[in-house]
Amino acid sequence: MQSDEIIWSVINQQFCSYKVKTATQNFCRNEYNLTGFCTRQSCPLANSRYATVREKEGVLYLYMKTIERAHTPANMWERVKLSNNYTKALEQIDKELIYWPNFITHKCKQRITKITQYLIKMRRLSLTQQPKMVGIKKKLERREATRERKALAAARLEKSIETELLARLRSKAYGDAPLNVNEDVWRQVLDLDRERAGLEDEMEDDMSESEEEDEDEEAEREYVEDEDESEVDDLEDYSGSGFDEFDTDDDEGESGDEGREFPSDLEVSDEDGDDEDGEDGEDADGAAPKRPAPTGKGKAPAPAAGAKRNAGAKDARAGKRRPHVAVEYEMETEPLSRDMLRDW
Repeated sequence: MQSDEIIWSVINQQFCSYKVKTATQNFCRNEYNLTGFCTRQSCPLANSRYATVREKEGVLYLYMKTIERAHTPANMWERVKLSNNYTKALEQIDKELIYWPNFITHKCKQRITKITQYLIKMRRLSLTQQPKMVGIKKKLERREATRERKALAAARLEKSIETELLARLRSKAYGDAPLNVNEDVWRQVLDLDRERAGLEDEMEDDMSESEEEDEDEEAEREYVEDEDESEVDDLEDYSGSGFDEFDTDDDEGESGDEGREFPSDLEVSDEDGDDEDGEDGEDADGAAPKRPAPTGKGKAPAPAAGAKRNAGAKDARAGKRRPHVAVEYEMETEPLSRDMLRDW
């Protein structure tokens, strides 16, 4: 005879393989548990009369256990298929559990409500595109990476060997016509030699053309003498300026340099002003300029430095004189008042 109290005392006080203890509450991992809690009312092992709702592949089933089938564990649970309609499934639960405790009936209805909600959500998510989770096999990836690395190393080795053999064939290391060489490879080598020879010929042609162009450019370049008269006149004007008075002739010695006196800047500026006044007077009167009086010894004054060089230029430009500039002075007077005008 099965005793529920003895079974619950053992489960509660000693040990149960389905029990999960936490700091706040104990949970039950039995698949037939109605609420998921480890309590006296919701324990499927300590209750001879028990019912629950389960879902398999989208179909709801009502499971019921009675004490009459306790001696046959294979046929202990009776399964009833519930309708897909929510209201009809609730009516079936009320009909099947008409004389059962209210706690079990109420919890079965709550469970069918929750299962129906997540089934609806599953159908809605299946209509939308969801990311597919794929497992990663680390061992297989490492194996493939190792194989790929070895294949690359072998390919590099084969490529280096091929380039070395082609270089030897091109350098005629095995003779002009080796016997053990594939015909296609030998043709490839010959084609490469022809292309190389063509490139060398093109480079030589380009070099010869560039040299010819440089020679043509050098032949077209000429050097012409500068014969501008204006620049010559400017140089002559500069050589005949007043600064030549301070130059020394090559014929005169050091004694002549020691006896000569150089005027200061103020004297030169005064002489320039006198010369300008004299020129204005000459232009106005039309008389010839006065020559300086002879010295006490009766010798003529020595010609100024640079006079010999500027003699020809002055004769050529004798008729070219600067234009006469007339300067007018205006005297400002005070305006006359009314009294002054009246007395005028």
